[in-house]
Order: sequence, then C-alpha cells, then structure tokens
Amino acid sequence: MTYTVVDLFCGGGGFSRGFTQAGFRVTHAVEVEKPHAEAHHLNFPEALTLNADIRQVASLDAAPDVLIGGPPCEAYTGANAKRHPDPLGRLYEDPHGRLVLEYIRLLGQLKPRVFVMENVPGVADGPLAEALRKEFAAAGFSHVWFNRLRAEDFGTPSRRERMFVSNLPLGGKPQKRKIKVEEALEGLPPPGDALPNHEPLALTPEKQAKIARVPPGGSLYQYKSAGGRGLANWARLYLDQLAPPVMGRSRFIHPVENRPLTVRENARLMGFPDEHVFAGGRDSQFDQVGEAVPPPLACAIARDVLSFLDATGARPRSALQG
Repeated sequence: MTYTVVDLFCGGGGFSRGFTQAGFRVTHAVEVEKPHAEAHHLNFPEALTLNADIRQVASLDAAPDVLIGGPPCEAYTGANAKRHPDPLGRLYEDPHGRLVLEYIRLLGQLKPRVFVMENVPGVADGPLAEALRKEFAAAGFSHVWFNRLRAEDFGTPSRRERMFVSNLPLGGKPQKRKIKVEEALEGLPPPGDALPNHEPLALTPEKQAKIARVPPGGSLYQYKSAGGRGLANWARLYLDQLAPPVMGRSRFIHPVENRPLTVRENARLMGFPDEHVFAGGRDSQFDQVGEAVPPPLACAIARDVLSFLDATGARPRSALQG
C-alpha cells in the first residue's frame, strides 16, 4: 500500500506529479479552472479531480496521509502592483488571499498526518507569519515551519523561490549541480506535431523582426512590480544559464532561434516530463506550466515527507481502513 495525497488548487498537476514520482498516490484534487482540471485528470486519471470553486466544496470524502496545494499567490506577490498595502488585509480582505484560509479550513476537516502549502515568500511577510500560525493551530497543527526553497537547488532548470508552509521542516538535501537551459531543451524536436504542447506560436513579420534584434538577456517588453521594479517579458534566454522564473505570463525567446519557446519548452524549464500534457487554449497551457510547483522540487519535498512517514512507522490510512 502507498501513502495517499489530496491536492487542493491542483492546477495542471506539477505538485501531484512530484509526489507521484516519489511513490505517493493522488486520490482527490480540486481546481476551479476547467482546462487546468482537465489537464490534471488527463495526467492522473485514477484521481477524482473536482472542477469546482474551493469555497463551494463543503468537504471531501477522503482520508489522506498528506494534503498539498498552492492557493493563488496574486494577493501576496511583489509582482502585483495592486496588492493590498496591509499584509493582514491580503489574508483577511483580499478575495484571492482568503483562499489560503479555505486551504486551512479543509486541512482542519481532513486532518492528514502531513500538510504542505505552497505560495510566494510574501505569504509570510510581516505579521502574516504569526497570523498563519494561529490559523493553522486552530485547524489542529500547532507546529508550523516556513520553508523557503529555491527550485533550482533541486534540479529545476529555472529560478524560482517559493514558501512551503508545513508541519515539517523541508528541503534538507539541496543539490549543487544546476541544470542549465541548454541541457533542459536538449533532444527536443523542432516545434510541430511530434510532441503534445509543442506547436509553434504564430508571429507577424513585424514581431519576427523585433525578436531577431533581441540579444541574450534582452527582452521585448517590461512590466512593473509592486515596488516599481521593471520585470522582463519575452526575454531571450542564455544557453549556459538557468532560465528566469517561469510564470503564466512568461514568454521566452529561444536562445539561438528567432522564435518564442513553445509550451513544451516552457514545461522543460519547469522540469515537467514530456509525457505530462496540458489542456485548453495556448494561454491556458502556458498558465498551467507557469503556475505549477516544479515537479523536481515537488518530488524533493515528497521524499522528505516520505522519510518522515516511514521513520515514524506510519501505515497508509487506506491500509488501516481496509
């Protein structure tokens, strides 16, 4: 018997992918976006994936060993120039920020042995850390760790810093070797029909000409973060470096070809295996990739969880019920 997992805000399945790679079995998942839920179902057909607003999910008929999930980060990220100025307002007043409380609500109902909630580091800014400790304690978890991890330290070919709130310390075995863009994209055929989600993006001649003039490290566009800092989009990658953070709005220019990366190439930069498919329209597919927990990082976390469960002599709850 294997340990079971419920994945809230499952998106296209990056968190689930990492846990299944470590030997867990995903039994249930919840996702509000229809294409994202479809992608999760396609990749994990044995799980019951609910396409539903979590605020309308009163309960789940599940008894998982582990609860995972990544509530939306819009309310907490510094890239959002319109986020609430008061950190506590982000948690208690912002409709998207309050979804963290929905995760905690279901955590209190399901009472798994382990929980892992992913978000941006800003979810613990200022008084938020203490507020979250109180909320998790009310749900039955008085010991909480705020694990700030970098995806590139665990085999992801792109930079990504995230907070993993858990009742366990996580990320104890980072690796020194970094996987660069050239290695991540190695072996892919030209864009076309050979792989799912690897179709080329149509470009106007004008945009094609603009792309051709972008040097490595340069970009076509800039947008402003909450602090007024300019953030690049349509940036040309370096072959011998890590990719920048992959986000739903991210479009990267190929390091040596004058074209944007495909969804599949973006997925490679997040550590997704090629058999993992994404559903819906092109923009939704990019969102599913960019909003995911990178599978290599998720797998490293899952191995920490597995070590804890095995060390404590835990038996899978499905076995106990049987």
